[in-house]
Amino acid sequence: MQITVDKTLEILSRDFNLSKEEILKEGLKYFLEKRLREIKSEIYRITGKYKISSVEEFETLYKEGKIEEKDSLADFQKLDHLEFKKEEIERLLREMQ
Repeated sequence: MQITVDKTLEILSRDFNLSKEEILKEGLKYFLEKRLREIKSEIYRITGKYKISSVEEFETLYKEGKIEEKDSLADFQKLDHLEFKKEEIERLLREMQ
């Protein structure tokens, strides 16, 4: 038997004496926090690999010729994207409060 999202919300709302909106908000918050942890972990991996703390420092390494673009471009692009996503999720979490 498949329970629909609406039915599940109804059951949780009744059993935990919470509004459906509170349950959805809590679920979204959990989802965003989990995604944020994953993103931070990947940022940490990339920044640790190059001993930097931001995409700006990555750019500096390129400009100073300390690393070759051909060897690290994928990491640079990924870090840039991850930092953008991190900021977006942090903004959403702040707005939810």
